[in-house]
Amino acid sequence: MENLRSNSKPNLWTVHKFGGTSVANSERYRKVAQIVRSQSSLSGNPTRQAVVVSAMSKVTDALIELTELAVKQDDSYLAKLKTLLEKHVSTLVELIPAGGDFVERLHADFRMIEEVLRAAWLTRTCSERTVELIAGHGEIWSAQLLCNYLNSLGVNATWLDAREVLVVNPGESSVAVDWEVSQAKADAWFAKRTEDFIVITGFVASSPDGIPTTLKRNGSDFSGSIFGKLLQAREIIIWTDVDGVLSADPRLVPEAVVLDELSYQEASELAYFGAKVVHPATMSPAIEDGIPIWIRNTFKPTLPGSRIGNTSPAKKTQTPIKGFATIDGMALVNVEGTGMIGVPGVAQRIFGALREVGVSVVMISQASSEHSICFAIPSAQAALAKKTVEHAFFAELHHGQIQTVDVSADCSILAAVGDAMVDHPGVAGKFFGALGKAGVNIRAIAQGSSERNISAVVDRVDSQRALRAVHSAFYLSHQTLSVGLIGPGLIGGTLLDQLSEQAEKLRRDFKIDLRVRGILSSKKMFLNEQSIELKDWKKTWSDGGEPADLDRFISHIKADHLPHAVIIDATSSGEIPKFYPKWIRRGLHLITPNKKANTMSIEFYRELAQSARERGRHYLYETTVGAGLPIINTLRDLVQTGDRVEKIEGILSGTLSYIFNTYDGTRAFSEVVLEAKARGYTEPDPRDDLSGRDVARKLVILAREMGLGVELSDVQIESLVPESLRDVGVDEFLKQLPQHDTAMKSLLAKGEVLRYVGKISEAGKLSVSLSRYPSSHAFARLSGSDNIVAFTTARYHSQPLIVQGPGAGPQVTAAGVFGDLLRLASYLGTSS
Repeated sequence: MENLRSNSKPNLWTVHKFGGTSVANSERYRKVAQIVRSQSSLSGNPTRQAVVVSAMSKVTDALIELTELAVKQDDSYLAKLKTLLEKHVSTLVELIPAGGDFVERLHADFRMIEEVLRAAWLTRTCSERTVELIAGHGEIWSAQLLCNYLNSLGVNATWLDAREVLVVNPGESSVAVDWEVSQAKADAWFAKRTEDFIVITGFVASSPDGIPTTLKRNGSDFSGSIFGKLLQAREIIIWTDVDGVLSADPRLVPEAVVLDELSYQEASELAYFGAKVVHPATMSPAIEDGIPIWIRNTFKPTLPGSRIGNTSPAKKTQTPIKGFATIDGMALVNVEGTGMIGVPGVAQRIFGALREVGVSVVMISQASSEHSICFAIPSAQAALAKKTVEHAFFAELHHGQIQTVDVSADCSILAAVGDAMVDHPGVAGKFFGALGKAGVNIRAIAQGSSERNISAVVDRVDSQRALRAVHSAFYLSHQTLSVGLIGPGLIGGTLLDQLSEQAEKLRRDFKIDLRVRGILSSKKMFLNEQSIELKDWKKTWSDGGEPADLDRFISHIKADHLPHAVIIDATSSGEIPKFYPKWIRRGLHLITPNKKANTMSIEFYRELAQSARERGRHYLYETTVGAGLPIINTLRDLVQTGDRVEKIEGILSGTLSYIFNTYDGTRAFSEVVLEAKARGYTEPDPRDDLSGRDVARKLVILAREMGLGVELSDVQIESLVPESLRDVGVDEFLKQLPQHDTAMKSLLAKGEVLRYVGKISEAGKLSVSLSRYPSSHAFARLSGSDNIVAFTTARYHSQPLIVQGPGAGPQVTAAGVFGDLLRLASYLGTSS
């Protein structure tokens, strides 16, 4: 490289590699030109750009198809050849309207190819050398297209036919680069060039005797690495159609993330297991010289992409697992027998026999007892492998020293890859624990001594579930929740609006990832694999959806690949709560403002609580008593810290609080009720509030929190609905209610107020009634729809503990549910 180093241009090369999708049409060529021009100055240091390009998308396949058609004497090859010519000419004209000399070069090349194909048509044969000669032209045309376009922009560029400098020894499926010869040729060629941009053909090379050849399939990326080494480049950037190297296949794991950095070894392991990464053979020239490789997105060039290179020790300790991948289409062969114990050479005989017949062994696992050995192979070779092993151990099988040679078909290998596994105890436990929680059965396990890879064989049917489960265990926060909302009405809809405003902040600042993946009403549901876009949820809900299916809804929310799932029941249904124990047993958490579940029979209540304890699930229902007020948590703290609750009394209905805070006798009681209904404070039928059953339910919930085994029927309720109006229609009720205004007014006394109060005594007596209080009492000083609860306990005896605040309305109730959701996330984060 001495000549190059003495050149007036600085010896700082960046090698770019653009694949076929990156140069699919004229617009893509423009994008490529824009990218390489913008990359010509990095961190203030000017660099020379070597741009290795593939053929335009699908052109190589089309050229190979031409040879196949010609051999078959299928005359359609002529029309397809013409289509290819037109494709390239039109692309050139779209880039450079004047066309230039390259148009003639194109026509000359296509005439030559037509002559070669005509010979193949006549002889009905086409040698491998001829196929490679024709197949490599896609890159030759692509390089000239880009070079001509750069020159038309005023860029000082030239192009290099890699066949002039790159010499390889072809093999059946790969090639060996003659580095000494190639380096000498490259040094001589580049020493004469002063251009800042060199466009180089990918994929093509020459044999030692100067015959055009190729680098075989996926050879274009290999070209990028080869020229990176020949030019002693500072970096190699492979531009493709993904944002970088991903932690898993995004088609299987929607939560897959782009990896900032990974080592050569990590990239090689992931590539071996089918991840969309650079092939290990492609990286080998860069690895030898320690040249970093970047994977970046042509269509999003502002993204940093992923860096593959020598990783610093500090970087290695950050993430124990970098990525996960699966190989499907595997079979597991298990050789088992007492005659294997302590016998040297058994493994050698097995794998030697398999090598002789060309069976590829992907993974090996052996019991320490030496009683069995199993190995994974491609399913297509399963029958051959079984026959081969049985033949190799015919005598042992005949004498019963080896009992079985079993083949389990339809398997997959799941691999976890990371250099830092060795520095993080518990990685394997976390890996297998995640599979266990997802209900995935593990058939075999293998881990290399380098501790860079953990592999497990699982049933093919479990492959995706297994991949998602382990990915979530390492990449998702323990505060990631799959959320399903039942009842997008007033409270549920308000909750979604609140989540929309806060979700991003919670994710960014507190690592709380709340993913609303489903909404269900009585008639329809809307499901999303990742998360519903809450900013437009109302439009999404009104425009789409499918018929409601409760079982499918629950199965969708309980996703194996997400750490936790929660159902929020924002309905007032009496039927939905009957499913709570079943859902908890399936592993879901529950949050609800629905009072029905906790006021069903005491047996159901205890079953619900026991299910939650046994399954380690959280069942949160703070909003069932005081909307957003911390009434239940306050009572729970009192009880759990050993305080003795002597009495609870409170105004627990926001509706009735508003009515009696407003009613002072100057206006008719019926008029105040109508006003409350018009403001939306009451239920559609105000009797649901005036009956006192809502308050009674809240008392039962509080009493059961105290440990009292009470039923709803145990509550003494003073209904404010006149008996004569209990069975009439709503309109008739409102029409006749004024007839009872006089009776209500007679209950008022000077200096006192009426309040509808629920009471629980230490003896377990529960009552709901209309009571008088002096104007100096705390209950008399409420306003609006405020709730108030007074706890009289052994500690708070002379002066009760008061909890007071807004106790009704969709905003505060939804906020209370939101608070329970955040409380759940906190519990999960603490217990992780």
